[in-house]
Amino acid sequence: MLKKYSVVFYPSQAVIDAIKVMKGYLKTKINWYNSCNSIAHITICEFEILESEIDKFKQKLAKICNTFTPFHVYLEEFSAYEHVGAFFIVPNEKSKAESKPKAKKTDNHLKKEAIKKNKSNDGEIEQSKLKSIMKKTQDTLKTPGMKKSNDPHMSIGRRLTSENLKIASELFTTIDLHFLCDSIVLREFDPEEKQFFIIDTFKFGSNPEPEFIQGSLF
Repeated sequence: MLKKYSVVFYPSQAVIDAIKVMKGYLKTKINWYNSCNSIAHITICEFEILESEIDKFKQKLAKICNTFTPFHVYLEEFSAYEHVGAFFIVPNEKSKAESKPKAKKTDNHLKKEAIKKNKSNDGEIEQSKLKSIMKKTQDTLKTPGMKKSNDPHMSIGRRLTSENLKIASELFTTIDLHFLCDSIVLREFDPEEKQFFIIDTFKFGSNPEPEFIQGSLF
């Protein structure tokens, strides 16, 4: 029997609760909407396979997750895809090492600009962490018909009308949440409830695979 599965990142319970409040507030303004009852997550991929094959996929997930190292993800910006009516949060990961004191007000303009540029570059480097893990996971689980997510995001609402998208963007303008990304979650779709539910969680093992370096012994 074919079953639908999804592989996602789950944030901390505090972030899940905060997003639930946001979705509930939006629901009071526009009534029911797609994903209003969905638990906060960042999708990596979705696929359909025979139920008998799932153990093989679990083994693959366990193996690849053992090579990943935990890192912090910061949620600091809302965005939207107007053509599909999606309103979501854009993650911007930063390592703890980036949590440095801001430049003093007495610093000259040039120094401030240099700091700003460096932080921007660091953000771009850290942003690639989620994408890198997503791609490696997708490549590991590759299966026909797999739906892949290329841009990490945390949905607030999907398939919103233009009017409701405008309401959402006016309700939510700033955000400052963060969580430690240290695992990947495997979920199964329940066709009766029309929701995914967790069937397994795979912790990051911080055991990166050694990179192959081509060269000669002599």
